[in-house]
This record gives sequence, C-alpha cells and structure tokens, in this order.
Amino acid sequence: MRIAVVSNTSWYLFNFRSNLMRALQADGHTVIAVAPRDIYSDRLEAAGFIFEDVPISGGGTNPFFELRSVFMMWRLLRDQSIDLVLSYTPKGNLYAALACMMLGVSFVPNVSGLGRAFIRQSFITRLVRFLYRLTFRHADHVFFQNLDDMKMFVSKGFVSLERSERLPGSGVDLSRFTPLLFNSFVTIEAPVFLLVARLLWDKGIGEYVQAARKMRQLNPNVRFQLLGFVDVANPSAISRAQVESWVAEGIIEYLGVTDDVRPFLAQASCVVLPSYREGVPRSLLEAAAMALPVITTDAPGCRDAVVDGETGFLCRVKDAQDLFDKLDCFVSLSHKQRQTMGQLGRAFVEKNFNEQFVLQRYLETARFVADKKQSVVSN
Repeated sequence: MRIAVVSNTSWYLFNFRSNLMRALQADGHTVIAVAPRDIYSDRLEAAGFIFEDVPISGGGTNPFFELRSVFMMWRLLRDQSIDLVLSYTPKGNLYAALACMMLGVSFVPNVSGLGRAFIRQSFITRLVRFLYRLTFRHADHVFFQNLDDMKMFVSKGFVSLERSERLPGSGVDLSRFTPLLFNSFVTIEAPVFLLVARLLWDKGIGEYVQAARKMRQLNPNVRFQLLGFVDVANPSAISRAQVESWVAEGIIEYLGVTDDVRPFLAQASCVVLPSYREGVPRSLLEAAAMALPVITTDAPGCRDAVVDGETGFLCRVKDAQDLFDKLDCFVSLSHKQRQTMGQLGRAFVEKNFNEQFVLQRYLETARFVADKKQSVVSN
C-alpha cells in the first residue's frame, strides 16, 4: 500500500516515527512523510523517505489558514493515491481525518495527548470535540497512548470501544536507551534535575522554576536544567527572553535543543516533567530506560510513566510546593536508593514500553487494512 504518515512537524516524524516508517517500508509499503517543511524534512528525505509539505500550524486559529491546510491535505492524499493514513498530534489527526473522510481513504489516528484545547476550556474545545465526533467514528482503528484519553473518547461517543486500543506510548528503543554506570560525578550533594520538553507553560515549566528557586535558596549546589525548543508556535509558548531571565537569575541552565538526548540524560540525576496533561511523555520513558528516576504529575498520561515511590515520584498538577516537596524527597535519597529507583524504572519500561510491540501493532493494522481492501476488490 501507499501509506502517508502525518504530523504537524517534520521534527516529530524524524525523531519519533522514523523506526515505524522503516518497518513499514521493510514490510513492502511505500511510505510518504507528510508535515510542514522544516530543517528536519531534508533529513527525512536523506533517510530514504518521500516527503510532502503540508502546512499545519501548531497553534494557529485563523479559519482561512486551517481550511487551506485541510484542502492541501485532501489534494495530496488524492494526488498521491494514498491507501492508508497514520496520523499524529491533534491537528495532524483531525485534518488528515477530514481529508480521508472526503476521499474514502482508510485512516488510523494516534491520540498522543489531547492538546491545549482540552487543558483550557473554550469555544475551541467545543469545536475540537465536534470534529473528533464527526471524524473518528469513521476511523478504521484509533490508537491511544493512555487509558484516560481512551475512556473519555469512548464515553463521549467519539469512537467505539471495538475500534479503540491503548498502545504503550510511542515506545522506547531499548537498544538505544540503555542504562549507564551510575553517574559518579553527579554527587549526592549536587544532584542535577533535567526537564526535557518544548518550552510551554502547559508543560509545567513555571512550577519547575518556582520549585527550583526555592530549592536553590536552601541548597545552592542543586542544579536545574531545561532542554527543548523555545519560542515555539503555540499560545502556551515561553519566550526566549523569559528563559534568559531565569538563566540570568541563576535558577536555570538552558541547554538548547538536540537530536540526541542521551548525552544530557547521562549527566542528569533525575528527569522532571510537571506537565498538565500528556499522551505518555517519551522524555520520561527514555530517562527511565537509561535507569534514571523521574518526577512528574499525577495527570493523564504522565502517571502512566512512573510507579510512584518506586521508579520516581508523582506530584499534584499546577502545584509548585508539592513539586518542591518531591524534589526534596529525591535530594534526601542515598546513592543506593537512587540507583535502585533507576533500576526499577528500567525494568518497568522493558516490561511495558518496548517499541517493538508498538511497531508490531502498526504492521498488523496495516496488513488488516490491506486485506480488507483486497477483499473489497475481489468481491
């Protein structure tokens, strides 16, 4: 089949779905990567994938631009004779679904989080829910990354239970993210906390900074780092000027962006993500796979990535004081306790989040759609 893999950034496809696209190619399919063109589009093409540019604005709400994006998606799927669409990110899912419905193309969206519209209730929330209800009932199958989102979609009538399935996030490549010897140079007296994410307020960056400010007043040796894109196209984006002010204040170390997070994880003591809502945060799974303890919120998706008190700690959402308390709990742990927590995290990821399972389910789903199409042709 000709399969389009759709997202709202080429960066996402390159960093999170390259292994899937290779697996689909190895299974005999032609794969077309569909996303807005950015610096990662060339890397997708260099990796051997066909790339097609469709503008999908991450945070845009201009009706003309959004309708134009849907039309361009429709035209691309028609011109490329696409048989199946695998889509990701809220807009990637909805715009691809609308185009597929108009063309009668099979589509399998992946709900990797509900996006800002479900965090802050508004007219956009009502519109997005209407579009989910309109489109997802026509999906061949819908993958969810956590049970909270799946239960909500089923209860709201967006999709039937029979066509719904929870996958373990996007999975982790356990051969790339492997435990290191415990960081002897990251001392008990000077732990390093690392937050890896797009720099959005909804990721809990503000709470992280508040907790870091209080912690450093009590223990100036403790370090707090941020790694990820700044000034992203999103209403919740944190400005570069704001990040620079935190750096100037001496609270935060900003590490920039990277295509390979492993060297940064290797120098951290614990990975933190106080997000308000996620699919399942890949940054936490990759950290745990490298035997690092994690601290995150007791929120949909986030709680799936940690066993509270065993592989890390859960804190309350939007609660900087509770986050500080959990950071303090970690600081008080002995070298051996941190090491044990990291080892339990690795075992947890091996058992529940192996990428090979995710790839296998996608291959099985693609074969099912291909067989269904062949049956229709034969009849």
